[in-house]
Amino acid sequence: MVKPVLREILTVAVTTGVVLMTQDRPFEWSLWTAIAASLLLPLRLRWPWLASLLCVPAVAGGLGWAPALVAQYRLGRKEKSIPIQVFWVLLMTVASIAPVLMTQAIPLGPLLLATAFAFGLAAAPTALGALITTRKELTQSLYETRRARAAELEAQETSARAAERARIAREIHDAVGHHATLIAVESAALAATAPDTAVRETALRLRALAKESLSEMRAALGLLNSDTSYPSLQELIDRARVAGVSVTLSETGDTPLSPAVSRALFRVVQESLTNVTKHAPGAAVTVTVDRASPVRVSVVNGPGDLPSLGDRGGAGLHGLSERVRLAGGTLTTSYRADGGFSVSAVLPPGKSKVDGQDSTFGGGARDAATA
Repeated sequence: MVKPVLREILTVAVTTGVVLMTQDRPFEWSLWTAIAASLLLPLRLRWPWLASLLCVPAVAGGLGWAPALVAQYRLGRKEKSIPIQVFWVLLMTVASIAPVLMTQAIPLGPLLLATAFAFGLAAAPTALGALITTRKELTQSLYETRRARAAELEAQETSARAAERARIAREIHDAVGHHATLIAVESAALAATAPDTAVRETALRLRALAKESLSEMRAALGLLNSDTSYPSLQELIDRARVAGVSVTLSETGDTPLSPAVSRALFRVVQESLTNVTKHAPGAAVTVTVDRASPVRVSVVNGPGDLPSLGDRGGAGLHGLSERVRLAGGTLTTSYRADGGFSVSAVLPPGKSKVDGQDSTFGGGARDAATA
């Protein structure tokens, strides 16, 4: 707070000093209008146009160029409209030349030279202010683009790792799990039908070992219990907002979710936000999560404000559809009439195809064995 005040005091003092040191005073009112324009320069911080307007009579008096340069620079920094900037530059030029034309007879050559000098004197600070503002905005835009791109690459890398882990886990699960389940089921059937007690006990031990092998395999694969930590849904939304995505999150319900369903829900939102950043930058996004039975998640974005930053793909959505399917749910994607895109998924709240209490663990065999 102290530095801006000192800066304004210094600005007023310097411009007033320049005015007072000028000996040539064309009119009686020249000095007072220039001093008034200098003292009122702080108004430019809130109303740049007003500060420039107050400098017009001072420039007409011949002593107001010092405060006018400061006012025009501020006008260039804050005024976005080029026609308005040109208007104030022309007004300053006319204010500078008009009194000379009314009081003196100047040949055409010197008149054109004086006019060009006055125009350049008024235009230079205005153009400098506009250039600095434009450069600042471009720098900020480049920074936001780089940050969004970094977030997108991080999300793509995380998604690729998760997809590869899921692919490997699915292959092992399908190959080994199928045979282990058959062993457990046939062992339970043998235990239920064998007349020899020793055979029944051996079959039950074999069934228990098969079930234990299935459980340990799935836990090791990360399908039963997740060893891979990942941020919460709110943290994911916050990261997207930091990256420049306008996201609105709405959550309802409090049904406990299985690890597989919780991960699938997280990946649906993550992949959707990644696609918005890549294909519809600037679009507003609405994320709706209903943790009821079944669990429903919807990510809807409007049309982007800027051109797409990448080619339209679809591999991410294919992998996401497979992940949702493995969790026991369904994924739906569609283009919207307003040019936006919608991704929605329906997931079971508890059991999934990779949870620990489903039929692949030989539940039916257990019933047969204890019947």
